[in-house]
Amino acid sequence: MRNYSILLLILLLFGCGRHAPQVDGQPQVVKCVTATSVDYLRRDFAALSTADDAVNLAFKISGRVVDIPVAKGVRVRKGQLLAELDKRDVELQVEASRAAYREAQSRLERAKRLLEHSAISAQEVESLENSLAQAQSAYENSLDLLADTRILAPFDGIVERTYVDAFQRVTSGETILRIVNPVSSTVGFTAPESVVTQLGLETTHFVVVFDAWPEVTFRAVIKSFARTSSDALGFPVSLRLVDVDTQLYNITPGMTCVATVITPESDRRAVLLPLTAIYAPIEGGEYVWVVGDDDRVYRRRVVLGSPSGADGVIVLDGVTSGDRVVVAGVYHLVEGERVKVLEN
Repeated sequence: MRNYSILLLILLLFGCGRHAPQVDGQPQVVKCVTATSVDYLRRDFAALSTADDAVNLAFKISGRVVDIPVAKGVRVRKGQLLAELDKRDVELQVEASRAAYREAQSRLERAKRLLEHSAISAQEVESLENSLAQAQSAYENSLDLLADTRILAPFDGIVERTYVDAFQRVTSGETILRIVNPVSSTVGFTAPESVVTQLGLETTHFVVVFDAWPEVTFRAVIKSFARTSSDALGFPVSLRLVDVDTQLYNITPGMTCVATVITPESDRRAVLLPLTAIYAPIEGGEYVWVVGDDDRVYRRRVVLGSPSGADGVIVLDGVTSGDRVVVAGVYHLVEGERVKVLEN
């Protein structure tokens, strides 16, 4: 008998704790939005400004570094010396090739004078002309090698990184330092396959918002994008900012931003709702609460599409344009409950 009384008490407590529809009591206040049809779909991607000009610099010949007069973060001008090799061996080669070139010139001049007196054949003069051309080529090549002992800045920029130290021996083609253009008009991000197919369409538009200027929207156009991907991370995309006032907005490489891809929505049934309207109960599925003409809420199962913007989602089925949908407190409602609508 005692056990029966305890069981009855538990059932009564459970029954009292359930949330019954407030049919005649005070209606619950809910915030609603009116579902609207979607013409364009907005997809946001975390992005980063990248350098318009960036280059890794290396020597064309091997040797020992004698000087790197710049450091990381230093601003450099076009033509400024960035690194230099020990050039003593090359200078000796230049002197030797210069001497051989001058000697070939003298021989040819003597041969031409002898040819005027028929003391030498024309074939011998022609052979000396070929020798002079070879000596001149060797001399010019040695001068090029001498120039290759120095690395000069190809454009105005900032040294992003140095890879070697002074007095270190390096090989030809080994990266010595990297410089970048400090002004950026390029934004890069990674897009999924579903977006890549629409990047090249004329109906696709792009805007960028930087964290540094959250109230400013920059227009952009597609610069390049990869049509293949070697991993599962997505497809690299580059945008070029247009009509940027560089005096007012100093955009440099490495600045964080959000790139928005705006594409037409082909499904005419699709509507846009805030993410807060989606109700996902523990038993599974996605639902929304729709307020009927009788000011009662009714649960509808929905089919979700892509996210839109920072806090929106496209609903492909389950809601039609004009429906009043609850966007706050969706986990505190029950089927048929009377509500008081606070329009948003």
